[in-house]
Amino acid sequence: MVGQANQPSAHLLDITRLINRAGLHPTGVDRVERAYLRHLADHPTPFFAIARTALGYVLVDRTGAVSIVKAIASGEWGSPDVISRLNPRLDGPRKTGQSFLRRIAIARATRGRIRRLITENLPADFVYFNTGHSNLNQRMVQGVSGARKVVLLHDTIPLDYPQTQRAGAVQGFEDKLAIVSRHADVVICTSAQCQADVIRHLSKLGPVPKTVLAHLGVDVPAIDTEFPQPQAPYFVTVGTIEPRKNHALLLDIWQAWGVDAPPLYICGKRGWRNDVVFARLDQGVPNVVEANDLSDGQIAALVKEAAAMLFPSQAEGFGLPPAEALALGCRVVCADLAVYGEVLGNSAVYVALSDRYLWEKTIKELAVSGGSGTKIQYAPPRWVDHFKTVLSKI
Repeated sequence: MVGQANQPSAHLLDITRLINRAGLHPTGVDRVERAYLRHLADHPTPFFAIARTALGYVLVDRTGAVSIVKAIASGEWGSPDVISRLNPRLDGPRKTGQSFLRRIAIARATRGRIRRLITENLPADFVYFNTGHSNLNQRMVQGVSGARKVVLLHDTIPLDYPQTQRAGAVQGFEDKLAIVSRHADVVICTSAQCQADVIRHLSKLGPVPKTVLAHLGVDVPAIDTEFPQPQAPYFVTVGTIEPRKNHALLLDIWQAWGVDAPPLYICGKRGWRNDVVFARLDQGVPNVVEANDLSDGQIAALVKEAAAMLFPSQAEGFGLPPAEALALGCRVVCADLAVYGEVLGNSAVYVALSDRYLWEKTIKELAVSGGSGTKIQYAPPRWVDHFKTVLSKI
């Protein structure tokens, strides 16, 4: 069905991830699913969104989708309903999001009746989008069997760096990739590196679906002007504290620097398989501060005035935080990954992960200069270009 000239009769976006993370600070994957929700809800093609809940599947139309966009922006989701409150298996965000979804639904179905839910409410020849990997399973693809199925793969890191993953993540990703191999009509890749990795892994499973390269858009968060600014100079790193983000390198540098080091703000929640780093943070490293519950606006305020954002990640599929930092006018020092060169160009400072001396030297020079110097020239990728590419190739 790929390559058809006809326009789809409707778009159907899977929002299972967004609904189950209602009210939480968004991750990079959340931002992508949210961008798709906003864009498709505003697109002239008829639009629907679907999510898997504890009781089955819930379908909303464009009006409902707009309500979700507003709830995400305002944080006002309402209270959990009785069904969610009585379910001990649901955490707070799932109780809130699933209750909200039921209130605005145009149709609902048990898991065994998803196909009927789709055929009774959507026209033929629609396009199904899955951008968050949640609900990417056999039951869902069978439910949308008549649709063109478009899946956005953010990276193949679980397979390439299995030692950095939480328990069960590798097998879970392998299962999802097998679904993509068998059922996807189009795979969206966020970078050339991502595309090469996706093709490499999918080719082991059978014929490779059509791939489309489309850089993600970079939304520059509105700055929280009331957030109290630390005294300059200081540095920031943003991301979940998990092994591949390589916080250990920064802790080594700050530990050796000692009490004279400027503040380093680690913005991100604690993740998985990183007990040694967690223990060091609990024990305390001079002038290292965990800031793990900041809003987007507060992080933007912190990043904008930092001497630099530091990003010694071992692997990325795209790298939204460094791109957002550059868009805010903050200098970026990052690992010399190919994907960073592709997305950030000449606007960032690249340092090999193996060269701790150069990391330390670069950071100390920026501490002295406070990040001043030649003005940063960076034009971030735009969502309008992403969607122009994607919607023209499905």
